[in-house]
Amino acid sequence: MPLITQLISGAVGGNAVGAMLKQQATSVIVRTIVGAIGGVGGGLLLQAVGGEAGLSVLVANALGGLIGGGVLQAIAGSLLGRKQA
Repeated sequence: MPLITQLISGAVGGNAVGAMLKQQATSVIVRTIVGAIGGVGGGLLLQAVGGEAGLSVLVANALGGLIGGGVLQAIAGSLLGRKQA
């Protein structure tokens, strides 16, 4: 269950950041995949540092997924946008 939560919240975070930053260099499919990967990474990182101490496991995984997916999408979008410019 945590992995599914991280994948979904990461995909949402990646698409939200991509839309917010208006990254035309990446398609919706790429933003979703990159966000999902970042979501898993963010969720695992949050668990590793013990960031779920005051939160329920579901909320911690969702929060880590949103942040991880958004951050990875911002990095990937800026790198892809720079190559095409």
